[in-house]
Amino acid sequence: MPSCLSALASSLRRSSHTAPSASQPRTQPIPQRDEKAALSSACHQMTAPHAACCDFSPLPAYAPPTEPTPLEGEMAVVARELEKNIAGMDAELRDLSVKVWDLHELGWEEFKTHDLFVKYLSGKKGWKVTPHAHGLETAFRAEFVHAPASVRKSDIPCVGFCSELDALPGIGHACGHNLIAIAGVAAALSLAELLVARNKPGKVVLLGTPSEEKDGGKINMLEAGAFEGMDASLMVHPTPTNTIGSFLAVVPVEVKYEGKTAHSGIAPWEGINALDAAVLAYNNISALRQQIKPNCRVHGILSGGDQWAPNIVPSHAALLYNVRAPSVAELETLQARVEKCFRAAALATGCEVSVKWGATYYDTRNSAPLSRAYRGIVKGMYGIDVDENPVSGSTDMGNVTYAMPAIHPCYAIKLANPTGDANHTVGFAAAAKTPEAHERTKEAATGIATAAARVLLDEAFRREVHEEFDEWKKGQKAL
Repeated sequence: MPSCLSALASSLRRSSHTAPSASQPRTQPIPQRDEKAALSSACHQMTAPHAACCDFSPLPAYAPPTEPTPLEGEMAVVARELEKNIAGMDAELRDLSVKVWDLHELGWEEFKTHDLFVKYLSGKKGWKVTPHAHGLETAFRAEFVHAPASVRKSDIPCVGFCSELDALPGIGHACGHNLIAIAGVAAALSLAELLVARNKPGKVVLLGTPSEEKDGGKINMLEAGAFEGMDASLMVHPTPTNTIGSFLAVVPVEVKYEGKTAHSGIAPWEGINALDAAVLAYNNISALRQQIKPNCRVHGILSGGDQWAPNIVPSHAALLYNVRAPSVAELETLQARVEKCFRAAALATGCEVSVKWGATYYDTRNSAPLSRAYRGIVKGMYGIDVDENPVSGSTDMGNVTYAMPAIHPCYAIKLANPTGDANHTVGFAAAAKTPEAHERTKEAATGIATAAARVLLDEAFRREVHEEFDEWKKGQKAL
């Protein structure tokens, strides 16, 4: 979740991104789109026109209402059935989680993790498993369809779940993706079992989504059509708290300054100091922070020191930054202001500058009906109160929430230091392997499985989910 709460510092513009392809050797990159086309697609494909993005007015509210939907009647029975189904695969889920935690493979390198899930799911009756799915070597797709003879294929509703696979450099699964991965598996398999037991029509899709922490595997998969045909998409994420609030939109940027070397003592006037440019840009950004809204973030680091010496005017320096805002519209405006800070530093020092923006992670717009349902389910089943407080991290699931009805609730796991062991810490990584975190994950998986079951089983609810999403999209286009 920074990406998933991460800095996304390693992410460059998608044109330079090298996701391993299923049809190419792992050492060869997939050809990517033109840089301008990539940024245009990321920022505009599912958003309002550029002119509408140039003010700080937020998008129409799409937050869940205050009161959760009570869990009662037949849906309470469904929830218990799904919980029982998940309990029946408990040992298998725990084994998967621990193995993924031990592998802790980085984004686009989740080869063994991918193979682990493909092998496991291929052994499940009725599931069609596609390894190396949607042109990405470490993505997978698993589908299950139950269609009674009386139902036309075109009338079968579909829900999808996401299992994130990648870890963080140096600290492993400090964002709990081992738990997210098994939550998706638990929800998908339990729901498929329910459809068969009740002889109800439905299609369940489980996507293994790589590189959330680096540069947005879900964005690749969304563009490749992985989510097409779904009535809703759901996933959960472990954090210190229980919330289903919105996440910030974020875009990474790499800035490079090129100057000219000279002897710092003998003839410094012959040099063009790239480090000066980077320091000026850093200070420009620091000054800009006084004038941006408190719910926006601009943060980064300076690099290039391996080429520096105290008696040489530095000819190269770089900055890696993330820019975050509550919505894509606000993010685009803030991007323009930030880029001026970078370019002004080049102008002041005489350096050449390149500014490369990476893939935009959209803010999350949780489906109101699905949010109400999820909150009511976990409250009714486990007494868990899920708040609606916004989260200052970011996730590529945000892009999915702009394309279809979707939710990305966070659930709390037990931490040794609740105030210090947030996501992306060594303490959180340790917590993600505990039996207690496993139990909380099963509860969250039951929550999204039950919400998804209602989409499949309740036509009126499914219509409500679509209508509310469509209304939000209309309001968005009107901006």
